[in-house]
Amino acid sequence: MQSNHTFPATTGRSPDRVLLFDMDGVILEGPGLDPATTARALESALETFDVDPSRFPDSVKRSTAYSEAFREACSAAGIDPVTCYARRERACATAEIERIRSGERSIFPDTRVLSDLAGEYDLGLVSNNYDPLVSAVVEAFQLDAFAYTRGRDLGVDGYCRRKPDPHYLEEALDALERTHGIYVGDRETDIVAAERAGLEPVFIRRPENETASLDLDIETAHEIDSLEALPDVL
Repeated sequence: MQSNHTFPATTGRSPDRVLLFDMDGVILEGPGLDPATTARALESALETFDVDPSRFPDSVKRSTAYSEAFREACSAAGIDPVTCYARRERACATAEIERIRSGERSIFPDTRVLSDLAGEYDLGLVSNNYDPLVSAVVEAFQLDAFAYTRGRDLGVDGYCRRKPDPHYLEEALDALERTHGIYVGDRETDIVAAERAGLEPVFIRRPENETASLDLDIETAHEIDSLEALPDVL
């Protein structure tokens, strides 16, 4: 299930650099997936196997991880963990999209700077969150400044390609026909993935991570507290 939007790289802008952004905590307010939603999604998936959800620990229900604990619980219940995980991901993505459409989450006010930046750079949105959810966010908030959007594929393969794996960042560079750029994120995994993809990382402080302890390499990463500070970084 994939619904990313890709457009040809625009000529007349910065010829060799793009600006890529993480979504949750950078563009979209709040942390990523809601644990309660994740738990309900797993319960919904287990119902398709006629398995009692109470057989799964609460810690497994509330986590998105394709973990050893998840696989062990599936094995004990006699179901295929890869299939169960994919069904849970689909149910979770559907529920999270409804949260967006119902107005439970909003974008940060400083995203207004994106329209100005799009006049000089090709912008991309690359997230560890589900690809259908990323598309729903772009549509709901009319984030037309992004020339490219991509979330992770549903299922185990998509999970294994999450940041700090640079897979989706490298995919973005290929799609936009660029070799250099900047990636703005709010987690250490964003910084690591950016460096692995050959991008210059920019770390943004938001309410969810303002007290986080993170040792940033000042030679390779900038730190900002608002997207409106990006023009100074550039």
